[in-house]
Amino acid sequence: MTDNAKPPKSEKRYWLDKSRNISKIFWGLVIFCLSLVVVDIFYERHGYFDIEHFPGIYGLYGLISALSIVFVGIGLRRLVMRDEDYYDR
Repeated sequence: MTDNAKPPKSEKRYWLDKSRNISKIFWGLVIFCLSLVVVDIFYERHGYFDIEHFPGIYGLYGLISALSIVFVGIGLRRLVMRDEDYYDR
């Protein structure tokens, strides 16, 4: 169903059913994240390690952590996954 098509009377349309609203959320998050990096440049931190003084390091650390969790999960799935009829045998 396209954004311009009217839904049947029995089908309720929600705010996130329109693709332009999803685009608004996506670009709003992009602008918000970039503004946080810009603010991070001007914010004075008192870190214990030298790497803590790089702009955007905490966001990069979070991204690397989240990606490593995903990749470890993929590896664990391959390791412990059973056939679909494993319990039926």
